[in-house]
Amino acid sequence: MIIEKHGHARVALLGNPSDGFHGKTIALMIRNFAAEVQLWESPELSIVPHPEHDPSSFSSLRALQETAAVQGYYGGRRLLLATCKKFADVCQARGLSLLPRQFTIRYHTTIPRQVGLGGSSSIISAAFQALMDFYGVPAAALPLPERPNIILGVETEELGIQAGLQDRVIAVYGGLVYMDFAKERLDRQGHGDYVPLDPALVPPLFVAWGSTGGESGKAHSPVRTLWEAGDERVRSAMARFAGFAEEGRRALQERDVARFGELMNANFDLRRKLYGDEVLGRQTLSLIEIARRHDCPAKLPGSGGAVVGLAPEDEAAFRALVQDYEANGFSAERVIVHS
Repeated sequence: MIIEKHGHARVALLGNPSDGFHGKTIALMIRNFAAEVQLWESPELSIVPHPEHDPSSFSSLRALQETAAVQGYYGGRRLLLATCKKFADVCQARGLSLLPRQFTIRYHTTIPRQVGLGGSSSIISAAFQALMDFYGVPAAALPLPERPNIILGVETEELGIQAGLQDRVIAVYGGLVYMDFAKERLDRQGHGDYVPLDPALVPPLFVAWGSTGGESGKAHSPVRTLWEAGDERVRSAMARFAGFAEEGRRALQERDVARFGELMNANFDLRRKLYGDEVLGRQTLSLIEIARRHDCPAKLPGSGGAVVGLAPEDEAAFRALVQDYEANGFSAERVIVHS
């Protein structure tokens, strides 16, 4: 019997990157891209590398060069390895006895790599759920609000990647979720407040992305240092990001699409001011410039390399937007909401 679990891409609609700084965000799971993890019983425990994302042999030095440029140096195999280790640690710490069964695990993903669409957390969450099913760990033993913390630990504790809870929350909950990561809540209950919203509230969206991105921890690290030093400019900016999420929740509930678009633009403008163009990169800036050329509010759905924005309702206007992206070497399509 093969256990199959799926994790879908996500877009942060407002508030990011304050999720890593005790802020508030709104995130949406989308069906456009997905990761799949397969797990089955086997005589020995084996993690199968993905032939495209975890290659170990190449036809030439040029092929290695091109692969590294597109795929980066970190594939998904390390995510599976770290997830398995964290799963074992958590079960041991909670006194959960696991049967002496071995397995083979592998993954596949269509989520564009390193462009801020939650590809890593999708793989990890799918693998974690597969392990729970394989070993018969009941859901009550690892309550839903606690699982994002565990999944986050796979990256922050096992792999040393700077990240926030947002991606892991949406990977676990799915749909559309308003999240509050206030420090007093995290300290008091061990997790944030996660409020599912009706995905039908989301206005028509598009997502556009390029072929290259960067590991999100690298983009966050300069600001993280200032935050930990108590820098007032950074602290104030994170409070404003959180405010965008609060206002955005009201705008969604009131069906105020125009206001929601204004908040998306403001979210990006503040991020650009705080992080600077060098961190955001030429690709991200070009993606935003194209959206604004077509009067489409847009922002970063993650760390960089992609944008999410309000899609034109007129089909001809939407086709013109897509054609502009494609003419500049990017890809774009309508968002398919995961409800």
